[in-house]
Amino acid sequence: MRRFLTFSALLVAPLLSTYSQESGVFAFQGVNVLPMDGRDVLRDQTVIVRDSRIETIGAAAETDIPQGARRIDGSGRYLVPGLTEMHAHLPGAAERQYLEEVLFLFVANGITTIRVMQPGDPFFLELRDDLIPDREVLGPRIYTGGPTLLGRRVASPEAARRMVFEQAEAGYDFIKVHAGLTPDKYDAAVEAAKEVGIAFAGHVAPAVGIERALAAGQASLEHLDSYVEYMLFDDVDLAETPAGFYGINVVDYVDEAKIVQAARATREAGAWVCPTLTWIANMAVPKEELLARPHMAYVPASVSSGWVRARARYETTPDLYTLENAPRHAEIRARLVRAMRDEGVPLLLGSDTPLFFNVPGFALHDEIDSLLAAGLTPNEVLRSGTVNPAVFLEAETEFGRIATGLSADLLLVESDPRADMGTLRRPLGVMLRGQWFDRETIDARLEALAAQYAAEPEE
Repeated sequence: MRRFLTFSALLVAPLLSTYSQESGVFAFQGVNVLPMDGRDVLRDQTVIVRDSRIETIGAAAETDIPQGARRIDGSGRYLVPGLTEMHAHLPGAAERQYLEEVLFLFVANGITTIRVMQPGDPFFLELRDDLIPDREVLGPRIYTGGPTLLGRRVASPEAARRMVFEQAEAGYDFIKVHAGLTPDKYDAAVEAAKEVGIAFAGHVAPAVGIERALAAGQASLEHLDSYVEYMLFDDVDLAETPAGFYGINVVDYVDEAKIVQAARATREAGAWVCPTLTWIANMAVPKEELLARPHMAYVPASVSSGWVRARARYETTPDLYTLENAPRHAEIRARLVRAMRDEGVPLLLGSDTPLFFNVPGFALHDEIDSLLAAGLTPNEVLRSGTVNPAVFLEAETEFGRIATGLSADLLLVESDPRADMGTLRRPLGVMLRGQWFDRETIDARLEALAAQYAAEPEE
């Protein structure tokens, strides 16, 4: 847990305020709208937002602007749906200040919805249901799993069932399965989840394997976990060569003919995949280069030093990580993502922030770059962070597109992201359920946060 330090009230106040401004009525004038509903861009539109909802979308020359509306110039600019981070982690309630700072970083980067994959703090339910909707805390819409079903924390199949029942009763959105689960514990958790009607998602433990997870109906598979092991030649003995970090130690034994087979099996099972390419690729980047990235200014020293220590543990444990295999590992993972796209596997945009130098909010844009480099088109990547999450979360009538009646989760950007995805990195403004934060406001709060962290002593 990082230390809380006394700091200038002038700097801290903008970050910790409740942002309880009234939404009111807004009018984006002359803006190009990318609705993400299958239609091409709608040019020269006026979009009216009232309170937290999109009220009107119409040609600028034909749409009346309500009296008293706040007018936002969209001339030549583009309005796109807010982004969704589908693999996020949050600090717990015991780190309330840092938690609110992380939530702000998501919003500053145009992320208006997150799926929290760990640690399942009960406080997240209060955030989801009350504090964020009531604007006591600034943050994106939250979907959250409960305490992770990690192998060492699950004593038996009966314990797995009990954990699922307890989390469903508490009101979590899904069950997260993790590493170390044995088949009997996994099967017990799956059976219980189906009994109570709650989705399960997460890792695929090596003992469980891809085939079992797909057959069980796991809703989403994270990190391409255990896919390398699934794609190995049949005569490879993992007892002799430990697979290591997401299969990096055995990537030279992948049967490339199985890449399409793996993608096809995933599509036939109806599973969704959140690849999280960036944070795994970060392992092969020199830590000095990672620490020098500009957005590291928005990370407290206690967190960044923890990343350095965690990475060192991998680098000094040969059974876990073989650095020279990193290029081949990245290549196979990218090819698998392309094969999944080609086979029609629905993909979800997620970065696994804040692990291994993935700065909250900023990391999602790094993931966008990674998916583009893997061969996805800008439109495919944009869908993975807007429409697809809404479909996956059964919230198509709430967010993910720009349409009348939907939540006013919007980004105003300088250019068409289908031509330049980099425009999403620095939105001209973010609208979060009807609350408008312009670039000047965002930058002022980012500067205050960077100054706060710079004033903290290094560990």
